[in-house]
Amino acid sequence: MTTTEPTVIETPGGGTQHVWPLPVDEATLLDLVTTVFTDHWQHIHFGPIIEGAAWEVGAPGAPTAITMNDGYATVDFGAWHFHLCVGEHTASGPELGRIRRCSRAELYRSIGSDGAPVSWGARLFNGRDEQMMTVLLPNPFLTDRQDILDAPDFTRLAAWDALRDRFLGLSPDPLDRTGKGFRHSS
Repeated sequence: MTTTEPTVIETPGGGTQHVWPLPVDEATLLDLVTTVFTDHWQHIHFGPIIEGAAWEVGAPGAPTAITMNDGYATVDFGAWHFHLCVGEHTASGPELGRIRRCSRAELYRSIGSDGAPVSWGARLFNGRDEQMMTVLLPNPFLTDRQDILDAPDFTRLAAWDALRDRFLGLSPDPLDRTGKGFRHSS
């Protein structure tokens, strides 16, 4: 379990985020990847989200397999797959192994200008602190196809609540249910 209070950060674009660090041992990260992609695949979007690019990919179905090999978790959807280095990688040597391995993982929520959360997710970063992947969790202001809902559906926070409980030991936070709608940040 980690801290119950988030770290508050200001992003380069001016947005506020609440961040909870997660352990980065192989077992925890594999559990996170497995949980997200087997329990919530139909409601998430994922990919790198960095300044200048956002890959918001929807899974085509549940993974056909999630396997480990030399530190890499492979999430296989049949027609395509991706790899994340979440454990000790030895084939490339110690220096590349250190760079490739996830060294920081977190759950986060973005806060709107009104002080209410507007998005929720999980992120993984490599040994150079470069983003490996963001998982955008179901949003109470958006449909699974990312269309804006007329009224918030806070049942869509079930994945966020489940991940907070499983990985942080935290119960649902009333703050998560205070928002009025979705707006893109600057």
